[in-house]
Amino acid sequence: MTEPTPTLPNDAQIQKALSNVIDPELRKDIVELGMVRSAVVHANGVVDVTVSLTTAGCPIRGHFEKAVREHVGALEGVTGVNTAFDVLSDEEKSGLQKKLGRSSLPEGALAQVGRVICIASGKGGVGKSTLTANLAAALSAEGRRVGVLDADVWGYSQPRMFGLGAGRPKVNAERKILPHESHGVKVMSIGFFVDEDSAVVWRGPMLHKALTQFLEDVAWGELDDLLVDLPPGTGDVSMTLSQLLPDSQFLLVTTPQQVAQKVARRSADMAAKFNIEIAGVVENMASFVTPEGERFPIFGEGGGRLLADELDVPLLGQVPLTMPLRENSDAGIPLVYANPDDPASQAIRQIARGLIAIAPIAPLPMVDEQPPEPPAPAGMSLPMA
Repeated sequence: MTEPTPTLPNDAQIQKALSNVIDPELRKDIVELGMVRSAVVHANGVVDVTVSLTTAGCPIRGHFEKAVREHVGALEGVTGVNTAFDVLSDEEKSGLQKKLGRSSLPEGALAQVGRVICIASGKGGVGKSTLTANLAAALSAEGRRVGVLDADVWGYSQPRMFGLGAGRPKVNAERKILPHESHGVKVMSIGFFVDEDSAVVWRGPMLHKALTQFLEDVAWGELDDLLVDLPPGTGDVSMTLSQLLPDSQFLLVTTPQQVAQKVARRSADMAAKFNIEIAGVVENMASFVTPEGERFPIFGEGGGRLLADELDVPLLGQVPLTMPLRENSDAGIPLVYANPDDPASQAIRQIARGLIAIAPIAPLPMVDEQPPEPPAPAGMSLPMA
């Protein structure tokens, strides 16, 4: 007895499934945006979908590929999903701009960035910014091309950590902001746009606009890793960046004591709500190491391991607190460069190697050529104090 032929989805069902794929930059689904170039269902149940991007180097194409596969692959009769990409024509882009009432479309400033890692903590005072600066230096020492985005808007400290002061960045001929560079690391911070050490008193909409511009209008160039120093907690900035960077990873920083570990768990909960991968946990201030080499667990022990086990992610390292770590942070020279043999330097370099090992860079596929005759389409300045 022959088995019944499975029912294949029709075009309406495919389009409905694709309407669940949201462009996180434009906040609308790809069907409404006219970004579905074609969707072909083959007799064997394989569906070929071509998505038209706003720019050839779209940094979130991985998000589209994963979402298309998830939603189309869930339809009855579908045995596989292939996703390809092309680029909207100038005429199509113009039509989309008018449709959205925008003067421009996202230009994919992060297109040459291999990986975005958001350094997060549930509370302040756990050494997140110090870790970010030294981890960037450690990755650079391993031969990686690294950038740091200081998104801790109210507590910005990366300019000081890298000894950069408050000089305003230059703008290139393409009107892109050029990040400052220190010790081979590209750095961008709101601290470069306000008077040195002055307070930033902004509400949600201004923060969102500034962060969006840091991602869209900064000439980051080719980077292997962009580290984002998030503010503590799960407020506006962290949520905005989670939405703008759906393919990023979170690195959670905690101290050993139970209260910090439980608060850091909330950042993990936020990452889960936005379907963001947690790369691992770092236990900072794991002990105090004296100049003579004695260790004192002044903040307790085991909090990082407990959090990593609870989340089922790796504990990438335990960083001790040393006097040179504090001194070099104040001096604007990452300890990893100044004293690579310090116990804190060694621990941070181990974390950098762990991050490289668990997430090798693999470029996502793009179609090489655009269709010869594409069918007709269906259908901000940085605030300164």
